[in-house]
Amino acid sequence: MSEKIENRKNVAQLRQIMDKDKATALKARESWHMFTIMAEFIDSTERLSSIRPAVTIFGSARTKPDDPYYEKCVDLSRRLSDAGFSVISGGGPGIMEAANKGAYEGASPSVGLNIELPHEQRSNPWQNISLTFRHFFARKVAFVKYADAYVVFPGGFGTMDEVSEVLTLMQTGKSRKIPVILVGTTFWSGLLEWIKTQMAGNGLISPEDLNLVQVIDEPANIVDAIFAFYEAHDIEPSDEERQRMLYL
Repeated sequence: MSEKIENRKNVAQLRQIMDKDKATALKARESWHMFTIMAEFIDSTERLSSIRPAVTIFGSARTKPDDPYYEKCVDLSRRLSDAGFSVISGGGPGIMEAANKGAYEGASPSVGLNIELPHEQRSNPWQNISLTFRHFFARKVAFVKYADAYVVFPGGFGTMDEVSEVLTLMQTGKSRKIPVILVGTTFWSGLLEWIKTQMAGNGLISPEDLNLVQVIDEPANIVDAIFAFYEAHDIEPSDEERQRMLYL
C-alpha cells in the first residue's frame, strides 16, 4: 500500500510537465469549455420544458425518402402530432427528417435536437423548435428528459447507442419506465433473440428486463400502445421521478 501511495505522489503534475504559460492556457481553455456545456443544458431546458407530452423517435440518418420505413415514420409522426404529442428527433436526414416532417404537418410541435458532426448530419427544414448541440451527452439528456415514449426505427451505431442508453437508464432506475417501441420485426428479431438467449440466458440481465421493449410495426397500433400505457400510468412524472432525472 505504501508503495502505491509513493508512486502516486511521484506522478508528474500539470505544471511540472509543461511551462507555466502553457499550463495556464490549457486550464483556461478547459474551464471555458465547461461553460459551453452548461449553456447547452440551460438552452435545452428553457426551450423544451413546455413541449410535453412528447415522443422521441430514433432511427438511421441514411434512410431514403422512398424507403418504406421513412414513409411509415412520416405517418406515425403525423398521427402522434395530431394526437397531442410533440415529436422529438435528432434533427437530421433520414428517419429524423421523416419524424420531423410528419410532426410539422400535424398539430403539435416538431422538435429537432441537431448535432454538429464532421460528416453525414445536416439539419432538416421540418422543425418548429430547433436546437444544435456540440456535445453528444448533453443531447442525449434532452432526448431522455422530455420524452414520454420512445419509438426506434432501424438504424446503425448511433441508433443502437441511443436505445441502449435508454434501456440502461430505465433498467438501473435512473429514468422512469415508459414505452420503448421498436419498429421493424424483421430488423429487430435477431437482436432480440440474442438478448434473450445470451444476455438473459446467461443471467447478465433479469428476465423482466425483456419487458422493457415491445415490437410494433403499424403506426396506428404504436399510437394505441402509447395511449394504453398511459391509461394505466400518470403521464406526468412524479416528484420522485423528476428528482431522479436531475441526475441522468
